Amino acid sequence: MMPRDAREITAEDILGLEDFEKIRAEKREENLLRKRFRRLSVGPHVTVYFESWDTMWLQVQEMLRIEKGGEEQLVDELAAYNPMIPNGDELTCTLMFEIEDPDRRDALLNQLGGVIDHIHIVIDGEKIGATPEQDVDRENDSGKASSVLFLHFAFTAEQKAKFRDTANQILFQIDHAAYGHAAIIGDEMRAELTRDFG
Repeated sequence: MMPRDAREITAEDILGLEDFEKIRAEKREENLLRKRFRRLSVGPHVTVYFESWDTMWLQVQEMLRIEKGGEEQLVDELAAYNPMIPNGDELTCTLMFEIEDPDRRDALLNQLGGVIDHIHIVIDGEKIGATPEQDVDRENDSGKASSVLFLHFAFTAEQKAKFRDTANQILFQIDHAAYGHAAIIGDEMRAELTRDFG
């Protein structure tokens, strides 16, 4: 169960609803513990969750539990969530703009057109830009950004080596005019995310 080096969830990996219910509490607890090293606050309104096989597996199981759509739903869920499992040469994340007040949230999102081009992981000064997950709307026709972004960061072999080297500082940076913030990726998070490179 939970093959960490796998890059894809298959139907064989998915438990039936009864079997999942037996281990659900344990798996959710595991996920919460792991997320401590996969969650990053960037400025006052952004939370980043770095995804993995485990986080996507749990997401698929939870969606099936909620909607009870069976095999037909499973096909859709795997198509939706498998692309967010890191492929060994990338990090993937879900980025959320979180402001409880809907008017304030809309006001910020309306200013954030093109924000995807301003999101980077910076290793010792070298920027690795975000690429959005395909087939997901990132902003509407008026330029209002989506409050949730699904992002990929592709690494070369050299950049992966730099990421592993604890002598290099790593930042998650948003440098958009309407939202300019950065956060340090510390050693514990670096160690956890390095596993995504295989």
